[in-house]
Amino acid sequence: MPYAIWFFLAVEGVPLAAEEAKEPAKSLPRGLIGSMLILAFFALSILLLGPGAAGADTLKNSGAPLVDALVAVYGANTWMASFVNFVGLAGLIASFFSIIYAYSRQIFALSRAGYLPKKLSLTNSNHAPYLAIIIPGIIGFLLSLSGEGDLLILMAVFGATISYVLMMMSYIKLKLSRPNLVRPYQAPGGIVTASIALVLAAIAVVAGFLVDPKVWLMAAAIYVALILYFLLYSRHHLVAGTPEEEFARIEAAEKELK
Repeated sequence: MPYAIWFFLAVEGVPLAAEEAKEPAKSLPRGLIGSMLILAFFALSILLLGPGAAGADTLKNSGAPLVDALVAVYGANTWMASFVNFVGLAGLIASFFSIIYAYSRQIFALSRAGYLPKKLSLTNSNHAPYLAIIIPGIIGFLLSLSGEGDLLILMAVFGATISYVLMMMSYIKLKLSRPNLVRPYQAPGGIVTASIALVLAAIAVVAGFLVDPKVWLMAAAIYVALILYFLLYSRHHLVAGTPEEEFARIEAAEKELK
């Protein structure tokens, strides 16, 4: 399950383009729903077609099920297996860029609001947050040299599943405490859908813990360290009147003028 969740992590990069989208209320839901449907289609296709072609026993321990399925059916010298390998490598590189985009926007926003050191929100002449791109990239590169790829994936998935739980809880609380809040996009099903997602996210957290409790505890230790950083330092240095709040005030003022 943790590796299945990893496939969907890049989808989370879509909302991070909100400030750069012309009509985020329309374009972001389309991007999210479209990307999830496409990804689910291909994931189910691999799940059915791979074992259907080569058998479950052949692929149960495979790191490249499509390639191994093609080799099992057409032989080791088939050009199709090499082609799928190449496409998979290209897709992996593309996912790196999507992750770079995602973490740079997250770190930029957190730094700008004061949750992280403010220097991380500095931009260059092209208005790109260069420190928010370079510094995490160096950290990620050094971690990749450890040879613990499985461990890093599990830790990333732990962070994702915990964030899903927190987001669903926050959504439900906000719907109950501020039911009349203006919402450009209404999530289908509302609290019911969010409650189902909350239960599934909690199951995913437990499933990941069962895979490797040590990795989950290491990731939890990182969470605790960041929470302590917030409690002891950053909450006393938050920026009043962040751009998000200023944009909201400007939008409210424009509505009053109309």
